[in-house]
Amino acid sequence: MAPKLALAATLALPALTAALPTTRDGDMSAFIVGGEKAQAGDFPFIVSLSQSGSHFCGGVLLNANTVLTAAHCSVDTEASSVKVRAGSLTWASGGTQVGVSSITVNPAYDESTISNDVAVWQLAQSIEEGSGISYATLPQDGSDPAANSTVTVAGWGLLQENGQDLPADLMKVSVPVVSRQKCRSQYGQNAITDTMFCAGLEEGGKDSCSGDSGGPIIDASGTLVGLVSWGQGCAQAGFSGVYARLGALLDFINENVNGDGTTPSTPVKPPRPSRPGKFQYF
Repeated sequence: MAPKLALAATLALPALTAALPTTRDGDMSAFIVGGEKAQAGDFPFIVSLSQSGSHFCGGVLLNANTVLTAAHCSVDTEASSVKVRAGSLTWASGGTQVGVSSITVNPAYDESTISNDVAVWQLAQSIEEGSGISYATLPQDGSDPAANSTVTVAGWGLLQENGQDLPADLMKVSVPVVSRQKCRSQYGQNAITDTMFCAGLEEGGKDSCSGDSGGPIIDASGTLVGLVSWGQGCAQAGFSGVYARLGALLDFINENVNGDGTTPSTPVKPPRPSRPGKFQYF
């Protein structure tokens, strides 16, 4: 199994990738396969994370000062070296781009299993709602996407498993949630923890992939239910995509998110509903 990071990032960050589990073929990948272009308003909270002008992961804007992304996109990443772009359907231009003041990785994150795969980034400058930007709605504590329900994932990752170039435009794809029991039969009983859920087609063909890591997966109501995490290649038959299950990770999120970008003294509630709406360098 492998995190859904962008290919060039895995080459640039050997210390990170060496610590992560790999699939039987050693593939490290994550992107949108079998999808279509997203439209304005579909994912008004999605952000592109970049370093040295190159996109490497997705993320989600929770409020004016806070981005949620995958822990595996954040380990050993210096806040001063990365940028966040919001309000654009293209990762390289448009919208608003700001710096990052701090990165907090979930202390429960396990690099060997990619469990508890979530991190909070505090922004150096605020990003207000408007001009195609709004904040994501978090799920209820303990919620777990129901098997066979439809979820939609978005990102700027590769369009095929062995691709080389990221798409300029934001892509999305809808897939059914796969039961945890079924997903454990695909990957192994211990590989799929309770802080993960799975989604995909048994026959493959639709999935997230390299460059999508940390990006959003939402349910039919537009609620943010997970983040792109890892998988066996991309869109392979018999292997679902694996996502961080946010309903099981709210304690960490609430402890590290506040409306003004500071750490709250008491947990914050999920934001009020807004409009419904795998790590790679290039």
